[in-house]
Amino acid sequence: MTFFEAIIIAIVEGITEFLPISSTGHMIITSSAMGISHEAFTKLFTIVIQLGAILSVVVLYWKRFFQTKEFYFKLVVAFIPAVVFGVLLNDYIDALLENVLVVGITLFIGGVVFLMLDKLFDDKGKSDAEPSYPSALKIGLFQVIAMIPGVSRSAATIIGGLTQNLTRKAAAEFSFFLAVPTMFAATAKKLLDYYQEGISLDSHQINVLIVGNLVAFVVAMLAIKTFIGYLTKHGFKVFGYYRIVVGAVIIILYLAGMELNIV
Repeated sequence: MTFFEAIIIAIVEGITEFLPISSTGHMIITSSAMGISHEAFTKLFTIVIQLGAILSVVVLYWKRFFQTKEFYFKLVVAFIPAVVFGVLLNDYIDALLENVLVVGITLFIGGVVFLMLDKLFDDKGKSDAEPSYPSALKIGLFQVIAMIPGVSRSAATIIGGLTQNLTRKAAAEFSFFLAVPTMFAATAKKLLDYYQEGISLDSHQINVLIVGNLVAFVVAMLAIKTFIGYLTKHGFKVFGYYRIVVGAVIIILYLAGMELNIV
């Protein structure tokens, strides 16, 4: 992977990590278009640079991370389902990470769901309070669905929050907070797998990871501020239409025999 390719993928990650349009799906599409999706390092890169994007949450919401112990306990409760299912389904998830058709289908279906969200859930009579422990666990279960590429972790957890009577803003913010332990764990697990496979990182790859994380961090900070404001005012429809269009294009190209260099 060249630095140029790394920067492009990192920009895509930074923009899409907190938008409900699937950052993993977009990185798969991007790396596939550049012909590097099948490389072992690319798979590692697309996981690890999500950590850079996630750290932007810690910086932007640092005061929230120094509140009560209850805040952390709720994150742990919501995080547990991802740990359990992540371990059980690790090999299956890795196989799906190369499948552009899966991304296309899940993007399309998710888009249809998003067109209905504004009617199903509105902010009337709701507060921006944090979820209860049972609600946190249920949101964590929604996050498990996002292990399927194209579903979007933020989309799944935001919808999970909405089902637990949270406002759009509160659901989105809890989704951001939950991303922190989730992506720390995912990064550590991927690096461990890489090491256990007997693959070592050379100096170029280490520098590529550093650059990728820095770019994703900066871009994600801008994306978070934009997303929260837009979501609160306008809702989910634009994301629904976007997912449907992108998903449909991917499916059509795939069925037409253009597999975007996936092997």
